[in-house]
Amino acid sequence: MQAVADAQEEARSGAKAVLRTANVSAFEPEPAAALMRALGPGPFALVLIFAAPRAPMEALAAAAAAWPGAQAVIGCTTAGEITGAGYAEDEIVGVGLPAELFEVEVMPIPDLDRIGDRAMLRDMAEARQRVEGRRPDWSSDFAMLLVDGLSRREDALAAALSAGIGRMPLFGGSAGDGEAFGQTRILIDGRWHANAAVLAFVRTACRASVFNLDHFDPTEERMIVTEADPEARVVRRLNGEPAAREYARVLGLDRAQLSAFTFAAHPLVVRIGGRHHVRAIQRVTEAGELVFYAAIDEGMVLSLAEPRDIAAHLDTAFEAMARAEGPPASILAFDCILRRLEATEKQLGGKMSAVLRKHHIVGFSTYGEQMNGLHVNQTMTGVALHLP
Repeated sequence: MQAVADAQEEARSGAKAVLRTANVSAFEPEPAAALMRALGPGPFALVLIFAAPRAPMEALAAAAAAWPGAQAVIGCTTAGEITGAGYAEDEIVGVGLPAELFEVEVMPIPDLDRIGDRAMLRDMAEARQRVEGRRPDWSSDFAMLLVDGLSRREDALAAALSAGIGRMPLFGGSAGDGEAFGQTRILIDGRWHANAAVLAFVRTACRASVFNLDHFDPTEERMIVTEADPEARVVRRLNGEPAAREYARVLGLDRAQLSAFTFAAHPLVVRIGGRHHVRAIQRVTEAGELVFYAAIDEGMVLSLAEPRDIAAHLDTAFEAMARAEGPPASILAFDCILRRLEATEKQLGGKMSAVLRKHHIVGFSTYGEQMNGLHVNQTMTGVALHLP
């Protein structure tokens, strides 16, 4: 069995973690029981489970339904995991929010075809009020979202949630399915769901800082979406030309050379609210169309972006956070699969893992991220937690 718990890290480093974390192999004979043992007895206000697609899903669901010492258990499938050792694959990661430091209200969103109605907004307001009312002496809070990464509803959901979230910062991640893009699922109430999401309102005695970062700079090279299917997130033409061919031309490539690694290294960005946000390409269709991870529409102006060193940028960002606010005790992060692919292609996977270890980051690789009212791509988003 491979299990990594914060208790072991504390013994080595002398640091005290806020979150309890553990991970076990998806191929462990009884991984759910092993994860419970590694995570420890709690009590937990919330347990998060980030499961590799090849994990035994029904066994995990059964364990979640009867997890001892946990007030609630939620989770999702992943496009890769982030453990105490850094990037990992075929692992199951457990994250426990200790009850002495956290209060949580979980709000299931079982059907993404029915979002944004008055009932959902009312439920959000009531959940937020309940969690705030239980610990009025605590001042830090945030909302955390897990959503089906193949639903194509993340943009609409993030916008709908922003209307009812109030002052609370929100971050989220889209469930993954490795690099298969076949089936992504959300764990709620001891069952796996498709076309669903779950929102957790969290209040904590810790200082909490929600963040979102990327490592790209926009260039002067621009393309206009001249034909698209917004519902399917498909762009048929850029600058009046077949989309894949035009994108390849701008890069000085042939269409046949386009791959997931190309998309990760040369993303397109759109300017929203004074900041550029990545509109990442998922794949090329046989017809030469570009399928995107996030909302796209005709008339949108896309700029080609170029990356900085992804590992150095990540380390610099968290070093700056530590200087400004003190070193976080724990960081929970949702990291886009395209960042992992870029690091792999550039042989920076080991360096990225070292940075993740250094800053005590755990979480999973996503098919997209949410930040307040936006669904974004190719970012790392999450929350840094400081001891009270």
